[in-house]
Amino acid sequence: MWTSERMSNAKNWLGLGVSLYFWGLMDLTTPALSGSARPLAKSQEDNLSDKLLLHQRMKRSWVWNQFFVLEEYTGTDPLYVGKLHSDMDRGDGSIKYILSGEGAGIVFTIDDTTGDIHAIQRLDREERSQYTLRAQALDRRTGRPMEPESEFIIKIQDINDNEPKFLDGPYVASVPEMSPVGTSVIQVTATDADDPTYGNSARVIYSILQGQPYFSVDSRTGLIRTALMNMDREAKDYYEVIIQAKDMGGQLGGLAGTTKVNITLSDVNDNPPRFPQKHYQMSVLESASVSSTVGRVVAKDLDEGINAEMKYSFVDGDGLDVFDINTDPNYQVGIITVRKPLSFESKKSYTLKVEGTNPHLEMRFLNLGPFRDTTTVHISVEDVDEPPVFESSFYFVEVPEDVEIGTTIQIISASDPDVTNNSIRYSIDRSSDPGRFFYVDIATGALMTARPLDREDLSWHNITVLAVELNNPSQVGSVSVTVKVLDVNDNAPQFSRFYEAFVCENAKAGQLIQTVSAVDQDDPQGGQHFYYSLAPEAANNPNFTLRDNQDNTAWILTRRSGFRQHEQNTFYLPILIADNGHPMLSSTGTLTVHVCGCDDDGVVMSCNAEAYILPVSLSRGALTAILACIFVLLVLVLLILSMRRHRKQPYIIDEEENIHENIVRYDDEGGGEEDTEAFDIAAMWNPREAQVVVKSRQEMLPEIESLSRYVPQTCITDNNVHNYVLAKLYEADMDLWAPPFDSLQTYMFEGNGSVAESLSSLQSVTTDSDQSYDYLTDWGPHFKKLAEMYGVTEGNGALW
Repeated sequence: MWTSERMSNAKNWLGLGVSLYFWGLMDLTTPALSGSARPLAKSQEDNLSDKLLLHQRMKRSWVWNQFFVLEEYTGTDPLYVGKLHSDMDRGDGSIKYILSGEGAGIVFTIDDTTGDIHAIQRLDREERSQYTLRAQALDRRTGRPMEPESEFIIKIQDINDNEPKFLDGPYVASVPEMSPVGTSVIQVTATDADDPTYGNSARVIYSILQGQPYFSVDSRTGLIRTALMNMDREAKDYYEVIIQAKDMGGQLGGLAGTTKVNITLSDVNDNPPRFPQKHYQMSVLESASVSSTVGRVVAKDLDEGINAEMKYSFVDGDGLDVFDINTDPNYQVGIITVRKPLSFESKKSYTLKVEGTNPHLEMRFLNLGPFRDTTTVHISVEDVDEPPVFESSFYFVEVPEDVEIGTTIQIISASDPDVTNNSIRYSIDRSSDPGRFFYVDIATGALMTARPLDREDLSWHNITVLAVELNNPSQVGSVSVTVKVLDVNDNAPQFSRFYEAFVCENAKAGQLIQTVSAVDQDDPQGGQHFYYSLAPEAANNPNFTLRDNQDNTAWILTRRSGFRQHEQNTFYLPILIADNGHPMLSSTGTLTVHVCGCDDDGVVMSCNAEAYILPVSLSRGALTAILACIFVLLVLVLLILSMRRHRKQPYIIDEEENIHENIVRYDDEGGGEEDTEAFDIAAMWNPREAQVVVKSRQEMLPEIESLSRYVPQTCITDNNVHNYVLAKLYEADMDLWAPPFDSLQTYMFEGNGSVAESLSSLQSVTTDSDQSYDYLTDWGPHFKKLAEMYGVTEGNGALW
C-alpha cells in the first residue's frame, strides 16, 4: 500500500508549504471516503487488475491528495516537496521509486530509494500553476511493479511577485475645451499577473501622479475625468497625465505600475472672427477680364477646422454689381473678382463693405459673439491703352452682285476708348478676304468693292476689318463683317444636258419625240420659270414643232410624216429658252434629231451611223498620217509660244554680254507735249467709260501709280477718281501680261557706298589737260570694259 509520510520537521511543514498527504487502503468497489479522494478510472482499474493478478494482491490500491509548493524559491539547495512510501518497503533498498509525467527529471526529481521528491528548478506560478506526475514502485531486482502506478498533482502557490501593468498604454484621448467638471475623458485598466484568489496580490488601486488639478481618476475603475472648468484650447491644448496602479490594495509594500495618458483639448466655436485691418486698398487694370482676381481679404479666427470656416459677402458699396467675392475653402480667405467689364473712363474707383461670418455656431457660446466682422475695401481702376472699339460688334451687309467696283457698301466706324482718343486707321485682314473682293478706306472706314461680285461663284463673304491706333500700332481691334451677295438675273437658262432625239421614218405628224428641260444658275425669289419656243430662224420649221408645257419643260413634236434617211438623216432644231427675270435673259439650245428605221411598234432598228459614229478601226497608214500631223502641230505651237515669249521679254541680257555695254531707253517719263501716250487724263473725268473701254496693255506702259506712295490722312479724294483707281487696280490684277510697275530697282556699282563712288560728270575736273584713268584697273573686273575704253591697259600704256 502507498502512503505519504507526515513531515516531522516544522520548517518543512510551515516554511516550505508542504501539505500532508495520506495513502489509504480501500477495496476497488468502495467509493471515495472524502471530497479530496477520487476513484480510479476504468482503464486504470483494468490495468491494475491485470497487475494484481501477477502479484496475487487483488485488494491493494491508493488514494491521492495534492502537493503544494511556493513559487520563486531562491535557496541554494533543492526544494523539498514531499515523500512517497510503499508499505512493502522494508527499508532494505529492495524497492525502487520511479517518477514520470510533467517536469519529471527536469523540474522534479525523486530519490529512488527513499521516495523523497525535490524541485531542482525555480518555479513561477505565472508561467505554470501545476504539474501532473505519476509514481511507481518496482522490485529493484526483478523490475516488477510492486504497486500499481498512480497519478498526483503538484500545485505552485502564489506570492506577490508581479506589479500591475497597463497593457494598452500609453493612452491617447481628447475632450472638448470648455467642458464641465466631471466630463469623462478615458478609462485606463491595469492587469496584475498574480493569483486574484489568493490574498491581495492582484487587488489594484489607481491614482494620478501628474495632471492635477486639470484631471482626476477613479481609484477603483481607472476612469479619468476633467477636474477644472473652462479649460481653453487656445491657451493650452495638450496635457500629459501619468496614472499609477498599485496592488495589495494600495498598501505599503505593494508593487506599482504607471502609464502615460496624452489628452488633447478639441476645438469648439468659442472665438468670433476678426479682420486684422479695417481698410483695404486695391487696384485693378481696366482691361482685367471677367472673373479675374482683384485682391483678397481675410478675417482671423482662433478656432480651427469647421469652427474656423468663413463666409464672405458684400453688405454695402457702389460696386455690388461690378465685383464678386467668393470664399476659398482651403485658406478661408475672401477673393474679390471682376464681375463686369471695367472702364477707367466711366468710373475710376469703387468702395465696398465686406462682412466675414462663421456659418457654424454653437448656442452655448453665443454670448461670446457676435460671430461676424466687417471691413472696407477701396478699389482703384487703372487706365490702360485699350485697342479701338467698333460701334457695332457685328456687321451684316447685303450687296447685289452687279454692284459697281468702288461702291461703298458699309461704313465701319471705330473709336479709341482711352482719354487720348488717338486717330484710327482701318484695314482688312487679308486672310479673311484672300480673293481681295473688298477694300476699306484707311481713314474713314468705308468698305467698298474692289472686284466684281458673282453670287453664283461665292454668295457669302466673311471678312475681318482691323482698326489700329495711329500712335500705337500694337493696339488692334477687329470686327467681323458678313456680306451676303444678292442675286440678279445675269445668267441665261440653258439645256440641263445635251439632247439627242430619234425619229422613225414611219413616224406620224404630232408624234412626241423628245422632252427638254433647262437650268439657270440664278435664284430668283419667286422661283424659276422658263419659256420655250423655236428660234426665230426655225419659227416656220416644216418638220418639227414645240409645245411649252408651262412646267419648265417642253415637248418636241413632228409636224409631218414621211421622213427618209436617204433624203436627210440628221436635223438640227434651234430652241429659244427664256427666263422670267428682270431683265429677261435667253439662250438658244440645239436639239439634234436623227432619222432611223423602226419596226411597226416604233422600236429603232437601224440608223445611219456615219453621221455621228467614227470608224471602228483604222489602217496602219492612216494612223501614221494622223500621228505625223499631231507632231507637226505640236512643233508649230511650241515655236509660236517661244516667239511670243521673246517679244514679251525684249530686255533679257545674254550671259556673254557685259551689262555695261547696254543702253536702256525709257519712254515713260517726261511730261512734255510729246509725252501723250503715257497716260490719258481724259479718262479721269469719266471713270464709267474707263470701265467699259479697257485699254490694251501690250505696250507695257506704266499707267498705274503705286497706291502705297501716298496714304491720305483724311478723305479728301474725289470719289470718281478713287473709283477709277480701284478699277485700274483690278485691271492690272487681271492682266497677266502687264509688268509689275511697283518694283524696286537696285543699283549696286555706283554712288555713295560703292568702290567707284559717284560716276556723275558734275564733279569731274574741267580742264583740257590729259587725265589719268589708271585707277579704273583697281576697281575690279566690273570696270574692265570701261578701262579699255579709256585706253588703260594692264601695262598702264595708252592705246592712242
